[in-house]
Amino acid sequence: MAHRPKRTFRQRAADSSDSDGAEESPAEPGAPREVAAPGSAEEGPPSGGGRARMAGRPHRVRGPRGRGRVWASSRRAKEAAPRADEGSGVQGDAGKKGESRVLDVSTDEEDEIHHSSESKDDQGLSSDSSSSLGEKELSSTEHTSTVSGMKKESEDDPESEPDDHEKRIPFTLKPQTFRQRMAEESISRNEETSEESQEDEKQDIWERQQMRKAVKIIEERDIDLSHGSGSSKVKKFDTSISFTPVNLEIIKKQLNTRLTLLQETHRSHLREYEKYVQDVKSSESTIQNLESSSNQALNCKFYKSMKIYVENLIDCLNEKIINIQEIESSMHALLLKQAMTFMKRRQDELKHESTYLQQLSRKDETSTSGNLALDEKTQWISEEIEFRRTKRRQARMLSGNCNHQEGTSSDDELPSAEMIDFQKSQGDILQKQKKVFEDVHDDFCNIQNILLKFQQWREKFPDSYYEAFVSLCIPKLLNPLIRVQLIDWNPLKLDSTGLKEMPWFKSVEEFMDSSVEDSKKESSSDKKILSTIINKTIIPRLTDLVEFLWDPLSTSQTTSLITHCRVILEEHSICENEVSKSKQDLLKSIVSRMKKAVEDDVFIPLYPKSAVENKTSPHLKFQERQFWSGLKLFHNILLWNGLLTDDTLQELGLGKLLNRYLIIALLNATPGPDVVKKCNQIAACLPEKWFENSAMRTSIPQLENFIQFLLQSAHKLSRSEFRDKVEEIILILVKIKALNQAESFIGEHHLDHLKSLI
Repeated sequence: MAHRPKRTFRQRAADSSDSDGAEESPAEPGAPREVAAPGSAEEGPPSGGGRARMAGRPHRVRGPRGRGRVWASSRRAKEAAPRADEGSGVQGDAGKKGESRVLDVSTDEEDEIHHSSESKDDQGLSSDSSSSLGEKELSSTEHTSTVSGMKKESEDDPESEPDDHEKRIPFTLKPQTFRQRMAEESISRNEETSEESQEDEKQDIWERQQMRKAVKIIEERDIDLSHGSGSSKVKKFDTSISFTPVNLEIIKKQLNTRLTLLQETHRSHLREYEKYVQDVKSSESTIQNLESSSNQALNCKFYKSMKIYVENLIDCLNEKIINIQEIESSMHALLLKQAMTFMKRRQDELKHESTYLQQLSRKDETSTSGNLALDEKTQWISEEIEFRRTKRRQARMLSGNCNHQEGTSSDDELPSAEMIDFQKSQGDILQKQKKVFEDVHDDFCNIQNILLKFQQWREKFPDSYYEAFVSLCIPKLLNPLIRVQLIDWNPLKLDSTGLKEMPWFKSVEEFMDSSVEDSKKESSSDKKILSTIINKTIIPRLTDLVEFLWDPLSTSQTTSLITHCRVILEEHSICENEVSKSKQDLLKSIVSRMKKAVEDDVFIPLYPKSAVENKTSPHLKFQERQFWSGLKLFHNILLWNGLLTDDTLQELGLGKLLNRYLIIALLNATPGPDVVKKCNQIAACLPEKWFENSAMRTSIPQLENFIQFLLQSAHKLSRSEFRDKVEEIILILVKIKALNQAESFIGEHHLDHLKSLI
């Protein structure tokens, strides 16, 4: 869109009389002035005549023209003053000069108007009014142009101008004649008229352009609307379109459907509203409860302190756990070294003693002179073994134990030098144990103090305590502390401290007994803390001891181990139907260790009757010791009754040890009181639980070989001088529920007096 030219509104100068012109004051030099209109200010400095005439009349403030005229009149003030005194001739010249000024201005304005009219002709517009005005002014001022040019030349001559000190400054304005004033006013009116006519013409051109654009846009819009309305009218008034007939029932049905939907929506909104109201009430109640509680700051402080305490406790335990593991490893290595020493010595002594007896047998068979030299090492070992046996025998005599059988002792004595070294190493380890938490405060190393912290939490904030599952975290936190107390704990010794007497055990029990947990939180109950500690800490340690340190041939070790295992496996099981992996690992280790002992440590040699007929022969003594050693292992295995399954014990004790080793040794022995004694010892080792069924008439299958041996021995004894020992054999058969076999034997040998035993 073309820009609309700025329209200026000038105030026209009114015709003034001589009095009006005389009263006007000259323009101040500092007053704001506007630039002269085109044709006057843009064409350079005015002529000399023009300046003289302007100096001779009063100044008039007339907007932008006043500034140019004030500046022009101030240059030749001195020159214009003497001319005013010359009379009418001078005045005539001034009039001519005024006309010359009018000619100059009119000529300039005519050129400018003519230029504007040419541009208007290019645009197709007419400007007749401007052209006529220019011609009129040109004819009126033609005569003054020549005089003005001559005056300008005289003024431009620098030599004609006086010096600055010769100039005379007028202090009063020279009165103007009526003719001069009329000429000035006519010039100003012509200039204003030309300027206003140009502005009016520009405004008219701009308005015509905007009108043409508006008419064009309206015509295009009408064309588009005519096309669109024509097509819509065709569609709207198409008579071929058929409408569905109106049915009131359908309308009613639709309204009812709409009403139902609105009702359902209304009901849902009501429900939501009620819910929101309830939520608002609940929120208000919660806010009131929170505002009414005055100990929120204390609660926050407690939680913060508990958080810091647990973090410090964990950091402390993480730092100490490495030292604890090193001490455990040192103690385990020391005990393992001792156990391996006993085991290796027993196997070496068994091997050398057997070799010694074989050499003695060869000596009796091959040498008649008896000068066969024995191996010096074997001889030395045999003497060492006999020396230890003599010491043990003397110790038993002093204690009054006269029923001891040779071969049932553990033979776990160490030489004095080795014992001193062992005790010294053990003492050093225990000193390190005491220094583990030497630099730690009791709140972070004393189990009772640690549990007291959690007990305070449980009493103050039970909900958050149980929601945090603290009962699952406590066993992990106490694990390093309990392991430190277990470094010196050896369940293979009879004098070892029981679990219930340990400080940590009592502290945990007190913590569990003080629990105020209700029945709704049984799934996360503190009652399982102790069983969890046993399964995560105690049982793994027991498993290591069984696998590497336990000697199944030692009755003292087996008895002590069984005592601790019964406390652990029976009294503190996690749950009746829950299977503990650590418990299974412990039982597997026990069975595996006993199998290894049967295969590696049981050896009952068989010698000819000539070598064992003599009761004082070393062959018979060695055979008897090995039999009683095997019987001792049989007894130790069956002590696990109630902890291991019956099938496991029957397979291990009866199938592998009794039937393969003990029965074979009994079959090679001469029937007599010693054989009956051994059979009684075997029967005494059998668990009574296996024969509790009163309707049982036949013993378990694994005892069939033993029963047959008893019947054979009874047959031989019934025909010997030891006939009274038959009754003991019948009692053994009755004890092991071999009632059918006992009745058959009594009926076959007509021992009616023994029927009462059955």
